[in-house]
Amino acid sequence: MTDASEFPHGIGKVATRELAAHGYTTYAHLTTVTAKHLLAIHGVGPKSIRILGEELAARGLAFADLDK
Repeated sequence: MTDASEFPHGIGKVATRELAAHGYTTYAHLTTVTAKHLLAIHGVGPKSIRILGEELAARGLAFADLDK
């Protein structure tokens, strides 16, 4: 199985695979969901969230903030 994702390898293969299985394969997809929601996905831990958050910020994006 090939991971069709634009995410960096630093988040890990399991995290990449599980994010893709849940429909998150682009940074734009991550702007529709909170970091807390992503942490509930198997294989996605604090390190993955930190890396993805940094990558989002570098693109002028952010995780969704549903508390607003």
